[in-house]
Amino acid sequence: MSSRRSGTSSRITDDQIIELVSKLQQLLPELRSHRSKKASASKVLHETCNYVRSLHKEVDDLSDRLSRLLSTIDDDSPQASIIRSLIN
Repeated sequence: MSSRRSGTSSRITDDQIIELVSKLQQLLPELRSHRSKKASASKVLHETCNYVRSLHKEVDDLSDRLSRLLSTIDDDSPQASIIRSLIN
């Protein structure tokens, strides 16, 4: 796989990777409280994967709940119109 992007051959430096992993750690609820302690890049990436999976599951669950709610509401009701306007 080529490291070229958009016709340039710039490479990311170790310092940039460290900075990005640090920023990522600050975004993760599980690791955010450990700001004074630097987690390993491996731990940060592992926790990132877990967090993205949990967000994906939460979106799926909310989508299912919304679908069930919409199926119980009369299509011509004001509630259905409001909900549909919010999701479109």
